[in-house]
Amino acid sequence: MSALEIGSVVAERSVHLTRESLVRYAGASGDFNPIHYRDDVAERVGLPGVLAHGMLTMGLAVETIVEWLGDSGRILEYGVRFTRPVVVDAESGADLTVVAKVGALDEETARIDLTVSHGDTVVLGKAQVRVRLAA
Repeated sequence: MSALEIGSVVAERSVHLTRESLVRYAGASGDFNPIHYRDDVAERVGLPGVLAHGMLTMGLAVETIVEWLGDSGRILEYGVRFTRPVVVDAESGADLTVVAKVGALDEETARIDLTVSHGDTVVLGKAQVRVRLAA
């Protein structure tokens, strides 16, 4: 891992979600809430459409830094605020963009700030990962 500076981008990626992605995640997680796969239910409860699972979004976001870290065991803490939903259209799906930047440094750890967007909307607030620098 090269020398880090506050503000440096350490990883970034885009992820395309489909309704199939949501069904697969529901099966893996056991979260079969119909707002994640049925338009009629989502509409009936006042949502703008079928939503991606928050934990799916959170997991995809942190996975962005794993290759850079080289070892997911170096993740010490991770937290987010769910600020905006990710609506997954039946035809076009939804694209998430994740940018990981160094937010703070000390001798042993770094705080990596994740910006997770769907279009022009940031969907996770205060998405921060504290990682151990030395293996």
